[in-house]
Amino acid sequence: MEATKLTTNKPRILFLFSDTGGGHRSAAEAIIEALELEFPGRFEFTMVDIFRDYAPLPLNFAPEIYPTLSRMPRMWELGYKVSDGTRRTKIFYNAIWPYLRRSLRKLLKDHPADLIVSVHQLVNSPLLRARVTSSSRFVTVVTDLVSTHSAWYHPGADLVIVPTEAAKEKALKNGLPIEKIKVLGQPVAERYTVQFENVEILRSRLKWKQKIPTFILVGGGEGMGNIEKYAHAINDAKLECQLIIVSGRNQTLKKYLENMNWNIPCKIYGFVKEMPEFMHAADVLITKAGPGTISEAFIAGLPLILFSKMPGQEDGNVDYVVKNNAGVWTPDPEKMINCINNWLENPELLNAFKKNSEKLARPEATRKIARELAKQVQQSLDDPTKLRV
Repeated sequence: MEATKLTTNKPRILFLFSDTGGGHRSAAEAIIEALELEFPGRFEFTMVDIFRDYAPLPLNFAPEIYPTLSRMPRMWELGYKVSDGTRRTKIFYNAIWPYLRRSLRKLLKDHPADLIVSVHQLVNSPLLRARVTSSSRFVTVVTDLVSTHSAWYHPGADLVIVPTEAAKEKALKNGLPIEKIKVLGQPVAERYTVQFENVEILRSRLKWKQKIPTFILVGGGEGMGNIEKYAHAINDAKLECQLIIVSGRNQTLKKYLENMNWNIPCKIYGFVKEMPEFMHAADVLITKAGPGTISEAFIAGLPLILFSKMPGQEDGNVDYVVKNNAGVWTPDPEKMINCINNWLENPELLNAFKKNSEKLARPEATRKIARELAKQVQQSLDDPTKLRV
């Protein structure tokens, strides 16, 4: 769903995201879907990629630059940690404000709205500064799970919705008053929360083998995380399981995996829309520590084997999964194989991890976020000082 011209007199909600990682767009789309399910036809929505559509050069190339930066973990970690902190964030945004001012004010002029919803941490401070003359309410929906950057938390926001108690603690540490914070969970698409047929029916429909431990190996929509290394390790170990690999949009990876000689039952997919069915038909998810994927796995009750993370940004995700015994951290193939063998030999242990994963699920999170945003829109409309554009 892209930015569109507003054409009705319905209350208007502007979603700000960027394709710097897949989670921001999917979070915005999930919330819009939930708003339509909860309040059919009531609102009009606009999605704007803040970098690609409005940032000045060279920031408008951020979505194209992101994949390269994500392959430089040490540089990413350094940048993340150096920039984190209320004072550092303020200094940074004060420095770049003159460069962003005109673009952001144009954004607000082009897209008048009753409610602005940010699902990207980098826009909050400058957008709230540009919003000085606007009476639109502003809500931040934090889409990092645990290790949240200070840029998420601007005291000028009317509400900040966070996914976990750890994120709430970071918000409080950054000076947000407690009445502006709500812990509602991570937004995920509705299709991950619906009831599915039993495992046998799902596997039959997917043409997977029945009655064999089934592991999904996925590196996100872009097939990141060097997953071919882990695929080789599982294959070479000749484990008593079937492996489902989702390579995402990475066609080079898909072709490479398809040309491997497989010692175990294996199915290889590119980008798929059936991930909810895949998760409910599987026993274990092997993946990078992205917040959306982790939250989706909890809803499916899947134990997690995490093999990759974005340093700084996703460190807390790993700790959250491991400390709650919902999964394990195996950053090298040998540890992963040892973990899989342990679970295959001790199914009761695997079942315990499954139950712990289910306990962390928040399947109602996106609907709750939608209802909270609807309240914010109503407050905006009820504001006697507001002039409708």
